[in-house]
This record gives sequence, C-alpha cells and structure tokens, in this order.
Amino acid sequence: MEIEIATIGGYEEVGRQMTAVRAGDDIVIFDMGLNLSKVLIHDDIQTERMHSLDLIDMGAIPDDRIMSELDGDVRAIVPTHGHLDHIGAIGKLAHRYDAPVVASPYTLELVREEIDDEGKFTVENELIEMDAGGTMAVGDRCQLEFVNVTHSVVGAINPILHTPEGAIVYGLDKRIDHTPVVGDPIDLKRFREIGRDGVLCYIEDCTNANRKGRTPSESVARNQLQDVMHSMEDYDGGIVATTFASHIARVTSLVEFAEEIGREPILLGRSMEKYSGAAERIGAVTFPNDLDMYGHRKSVDRAFKRIMNEGKENFFPIVTGHQGEPRAMLTRMGRGETPYDLDNGDKVIFSAGIIPEPTNEGQRYQSEQLLRMQGARIYDDVHVSGHLRQEGHYEMLDALQPQHVIPSHQDMQGYSGYIDLAAKQGYKLGRDLHVSSNGNILQLV
Repeated sequence: MEIEIATIGGYEEVGRQMTAVRAGDDIVIFDMGLNLSKVLIHDDIQTERMHSLDLIDMGAIPDDRIMSELDGDVRAIVPTHGHLDHIGAIGKLAHRYDAPVVASPYTLELVREEIDDEGKFTVENELIEMDAGGTMAVGDRCQLEFVNVTHSVVGAINPILHTPEGAIVYGLDKRIDHTPVVGDPIDLKRFREIGRDGVLCYIEDCTNANRKGRTPSESVARNQLQDVMHSMEDYDGGIVATTFASHIARVTSLVEFAEEIGREPILLGRSMEKYSGAAERIGAVTFPNDLDMYGHRKSVDRAFKRIMNEGKENFFPIVTGHQGEPRAMLTRMGRGETPYDLDNGDKVIFSAGIIPEPTNEGQRYQSEQLLRMQGARIYDDVHVSGHLRQEGHYEMLDALQPQHVIPSHQDMQGYSGYIDLAAKQGYKLGRDLHVSSNGNILQLV
C-alpha cells in the first residue's frame, strides 16, 4: 500500500496545524488550525466573516490546495483537541471535503461552536463523537484509533491510523502526566503496545524540544497556584488571575482556591464563558452552582461595577488576556478601559506561559508594563506546559520505536533539539528523520 504524508500547516511555525495521510485510496486529515498571531497583529479583524483564501494569504490558516495532489478520497477530519491552532480553520476548510469530523466529546463540542460562529461558509460535515480507546474503519483496510493523552485542555487524544504497512501516530499535542488534575493519565501502555505491533511513522510536537528535563504534572502547577494564592489570603485589595480559557483543570483550581481564601470567583471574557460552559455542558467538570461566568462586554462591565461597589477584597476575577491579546479583559484592565480600578499593590497572577512566538511575546510584555504602571504586582509563570520536554520525547521514541519520524509544531530553530535527540537514538536526517515544511508531500511507502 502506498503511504504519503502531506505536511500542510504547522511545519514552519507554532500554529495552523494540518496534516493529511494517504493510505492507498483513503485519506485522513489531522487538525485544521488557526495561527492566531497572524490575526491579532491586525486591528479589529473578524475571521468569521473572511474568505478562506484571504486567511490563507495572511498565513492565518493552512493552504490546503496541495490536497489536490493526493490521489484518494478524504474519509475523516480528525482534530486532536480543542485549541484554536488545531480546530480554528474547520469553519473555513472542512466544507471542501465530503468527510465527517471525528473527535472526542469536548473537542467536538468546541468544533460545533466554531461551526456555529462561522459567518462565511456553510459547514454541514457530519460530526462523529469518539472517546479515547475508540476505533473506526477507514476504507476497507485501515482503522483509526484514539489514544488518551494529557495536555492543557481536556479531551486531548493522539489519533493512530493503522495501515497494512504499520501505524501512523499523529503525536500532537501532549505531555506525559501520570497525576492530572482533571481526566485520566496518558495511556503509555497502549502506546507501547502499538510500538510492539509496528509504527511506520511518528509525527511529533516539538514545542518544547529544546528544553532539557521533563515537563512536570499539572498537579505541580496546582500546588504552585495554591501556595501563591494562600500567600495573598490576608491582602485586602484586588487580586486578579488569568490563564488559558481552555485549561479547564487550571480554571477549576483557581475557582477552588479563590473560595479557600474567602473570595468569590467570577469567570470573565468571551472565551472563558465558551470553554468552561462547554466543559460543564458535557460533564467534563462540575463547577459550583453559584459560579458566575460572563462573556459579552456589557455583562463583563456590569460584573466589574459590582466588584467595585461591593469591594475588590471580596472577589477573585479570572479573566482572559494571558498572552496580552489586545481585546482581552486583562489588557483592557491594564489600559484602564473597564470599570475595574487597579490600585497600587493589587495582585495579578499569570497562570500561563508565553506561547513562543514574537507577536505573543511583544503583546504580553506590553500588557505587563501597562499593569505595572498602575501599581500591580505581577506573579508570573505560575504554570506548567502542556508539551513534552526532551525526556518526554525520549520516552515516546522508546515506547513507539517508529521507522520514520517527522517533527512538527515549530520552526527550524525549534526543531534543533529534537533532531539532536532523535539522532542520538539512531535516526538520520534524510533517511528516516524528515524535517519538512508547509506544502510538502513525503512518500514513505
């Protein structure tokens, strides 16, 4: 059986992931993502109303026109998890393919919201829910399997395409977490079984591949957060926190520790309402019955006014803006554009790292400077990453023993640590270690 892999997006940057695997006459697409930094650099762009070709020209979504060079039929579109760099282009591209979108329950709920928000195209692809551990046939000779992984969003899986030539393991995005705060640990046992059966190719997320050591568990971040928040228990001013809205485990910890220190948590910002609301609807998490969450600007401002009227010392706003996004809540607070007044000594907790991309780094720096100018005290990087460091990469290569390896989710500089690590495990560039770029097709068999 001929096996080809099209590296469509996410092979020259962090963002707009998309990969297609052709096994004989059958094609599976993994991820359809958005590079948010290409959007945020412009003022007041509404991607929902833009044409896909304009977004492709901006470098915001994958250029999937190379799909015409693959000789087969698309059988499934498979997003690995609900982050925008993996599902943010589904509203723009999925309708081009007569294929269902197959995803875990939480991811599929977020895909539905992406489709509902789409204002340019009508997306009528069938939506199929499949849990980790589930399988489905792809054509007559292949099978798709979901393996549970741990990441900074619930419902993350690594999809496996089983072919007569061996398994194709699409390894984006994960960390090896044996003690997650929400959800089940990574299923390393199943990865080892797949490795023993034979892996033709492993496509790997290299976000942290240049960092030594092992990525800590989310339980470590939870302990850090608890320590930071309890250190503020006697402070009688404002305390504000920000994190990834999709990081439900972290949001859960923030809500719990806010109540422990005697403050009422409130989730503020459109994406906070979106991701937490979706998690609650499908039963992935249970929040307190009296937890308020507001997404629309007027509702958020009313909540801020209530906080100011009743006393900042009684509340714990959890807001969007961890990357310094221009229109997010925390950035607006730093610019003095909300009814919430930051005073000298108020605390701001960034329970999030900076996504390693120049636009994010610049916006985050600006946001922190605006907050400091108002007297805020910054608590930075109360966080653990959702991506493997070098020892995690070593462990996955050891478990899977793939014939071929394709690094992804980085630029050329970001691949360097992974290339060195793989070379030490016997892989050789150009032979079985393939550094690709967007728009390439690699023929493995």
